[in-house]
Amino acid sequence: MTEERPQRVMTPQEQARLDAIKRSWQQRRQIGDKLGQIKKKIGVYSGKGGVGKTTVAVNLATALAQQGLAIGLLDVDIDCPNAHKVIGAQAPPSYIKGEFTPALAWGVKIMSMGYLQENEEEAIIMRGPMIHNVINQFLQSTTWGELDYLIVDLPPGTSDAPLTVMQTLQMDGFVTVTTPHELAKLDAKRSINMVKKLNIAVLGVVENMSGDIFGKGAGEDLARELGVEFLGRFELRSDYRKSDRPTVLESKKVMDEYNKVIRGMQRQLEAVSNPTG
Repeated sequence: MTEERPQRVMTPQEQARLDAIKRSWQQRRQIGDKLGQIKKKIGVYSGKGGVGKTTVAVNLATALAQQGLAIGLLDVDIDCPNAHKVIGAQAPPSYIKGEFTPALAWGVKIMSMGYLQENEEEAIIMRGPMIHNVINQFLQSTTWGELDYLIVDLPPGTSDAPLTVMQTLQMDGFVTVTTPHELAKLDAKRSINMVKKLNIAVLGVVENMSGDIFGKGAGEDLARELGVEFLGRFELRSDYRKSDRPTVLESKKVMDEYNKVIRGMQRQLEAVSNPTG
């Protein structure tokens, strides 16, 4: 008869690691449940601030909604949220029994940290772990319902906030934004390389603020150098001065530019979904 060995008691450090794994698994399951009715999740991303990433995300979402699609827009630029201002949504999201129902503007459901600020002129000061927790709270607590696309406006850079989104959201692909400037192109290249390292599809590059003032061509060069699709360019136009609603609703030329990008994005999504097709 063999003697039973006494069960080893975990150390406090081991128990803490196990508890953290359990919490992470529960968070992922809750987030998966919340996002379960969303067909495609598309990130709009850049390595550099100031390239018009939020403007692109808002107009892309609005142009898709104008096609009769169910669209959501999630602003995860936690410390500098602007998407709610660009889209012009006045009524904030509702919050009932721990659940957010997104705001609605121009047929787009939108959720942004900007709605939760008492004073929009005050700085939102958070360290990386706090930003990580806020993003997860948004994802766990927002009820989107059925969506054809969720457009995710990411913060610039390659650190905590975009990494949290990429690892948590199970994105279907990214659209990278650059301007014609060489530094913007370099930072966009860094962001594409980050996405590739995480094995997420890069749907293509768009060049913003293109035209006589800043020049053009960096977006095409970047796409060619990294072997990704060049989806199109957005010309720098005076139409963007109007701030009461997305520019695609003001200008047919701008809407045509976005519709061209959408067609290219959808072709790339189809190619990613059917790699042998």
